[in-house]
Amino acid sequence: MTVFSAPPAGAVFFAGTHNGRRGTHTLRMDRITDLKQTLTALKRRLPAEDILIFSFRSADGRAFACVYADALTDKDLLGEQVLSPLMRYRGAPAASAICECVTAPEVRRCGSLRQLADEVLAGNPVLLWEGMDEAASVGVKKIPVRAVAEPPTDVVTRGPREGFVEDFKTNTALVRRRLKTADLRIDTLTLGERSNTAIAVCYLRGIAPKTTVDAVKARLSAVEIDVLPDSSYLTHALSSRPHSLVKQVGTTEKPDIFCAKLAEGRVGILADGSPIALTVPYLMAEDFQSAEDYFVSAHRATLTRLLRLFALLTAIYLPAFYIAAQLFKLQLFPIKLLLTIAGSIRDIPLSPSLEMLLVLLVLEVLNEASIRMPKYVGMALSVVGALVLGETAVNAGFVSTPAIIIVAFSGIGLYAVPNLIEQTSVLRLAMLLTAGSVGTYGIVLLSAFVLLYLVTTENFGVPLAAPFAPLVRRDCKDALLKYGLPSLHMRPKSLLSRNKRRMK
Repeated sequence: MTVFSAPPAGAVFFAGTHNGRRGTHTLRMDRITDLKQTLTALKRRLPAEDILIFSFRSADGRAFACVYADALTDKDLLGEQVLSPLMRYRGAPAASAICECVTAPEVRRCGSLRQLADEVLAGNPVLLWEGMDEAASVGVKKIPVRAVAEPPTDVVTRGPREGFVEDFKTNTALVRRRLKTADLRIDTLTLGERSNTAIAVCYLRGIAPKTTVDAVKARLSAVEIDVLPDSSYLTHALSSRPHSLVKQVGTTEKPDIFCAKLAEGRVGILADGSPIALTVPYLMAEDFQSAEDYFVSAHRATLTRLLRLFALLTAIYLPAFYIAAQLFKLQLFPIKLLLTIAGSIRDIPLSPSLEMLLVLLVLEVLNEASIRMPKYVGMALSVVGALVLGETAVNAGFVSTPAIIIVAFSGIGLYAVPNLIEQTSVLRLAMLLTAGSVGTYGIVLLSAFVLLYLVTTENFGVPLAAPFAPLVRRDCKDALLKYGLPSLHMRPKSLLSRNKRRMK
């Protein structure tokens, strides 16, 4: 194996013009005509040391060269399926004959230097030979990936435990494994000027609305970004209100949930390098559902969903109503509870609003520190923060015991619906500030504004608050309530599915 040396000065086979606004280069590629010139141009295009060139000759003495990325190529397959057959090759230098000689299942022709460079960077070795009119790329890449395992964000006690990984082909295989139908469409796009990230738009033909599929592709095609490291970068392009606090794109790490949403008429998006799959249109009721709800009885699933809603509302409103009652409406407390609270806050030097803000701030800091720190250190930090720091602060008279209890219960309630933590934590802070300055009237007005905003927000023609606003009675059978399987024979009407019936 030989590594190609630096090309001679002046051997430039493509020119570039610089775009000052975006800082990128637009290359003008020449057609492939000569082995030596093509190798020189490729090395100028790919000067990295891990881009290697293996030169050899066929049985009839014809010169060949294989250009590949060292860390992304399966060298065993390359030698067995590509190099060995070509070393025994005797025949014409036509690209069709060369491609037939190679035994690899994925062989593509390339007609420009830009295509060759993209294939090498993607991990596919390219073949060049003396007297060629075209080049060829071979799909024998080997990208290191982690094994399929249960995702940490969607843990279940019943149901499938597989989760998406960072490998694009593995994720599409997990989807194809569950939807063995010719109607499954996986349309591939490439985004990112420098990363060339593969994006898969997945949907079921005949079920997903064609207008939604076309709108998703149009919004993704309009994305202009240098590097696309994760699918979360696409949520702004897929949202009708990109700067809204309310999420408008569904997320999941489980293939079974992803396929179930496709079967209801949604469109899914997979990004290479990301284990998070996106789905649109999104309904807020999705986040109160769990994959485990479909493996337990309908009564248990309904009770669990109502508990999640109660925990979320309590987490948002409990600190705000506690402050409003202390400052403006003491008569809201029962007399015995009022006496207990009055005794606990008697010597507290801080105002009720400042006290609650301080405890919430400490809770957020402890939460961030426990997540970012190593696993075992994070557990010790949680114990120190919850027991030692909290108990010491109460004994020292900085904060009251009711404030600690309320903030702790509020923090636990937020995690009952983990997909909405980002939005509800901000909303809880807004409710607290409003309650401390205006009181219960401010809480009611802010709640009315949030409710109005939710019922007027839609994405891809589907209201965010459906099936409650507008009310779709048929879809309410699998929203906060969970009916039995025989009652769910129709697909959700809110998603505008083309095929309405899913079970006879």
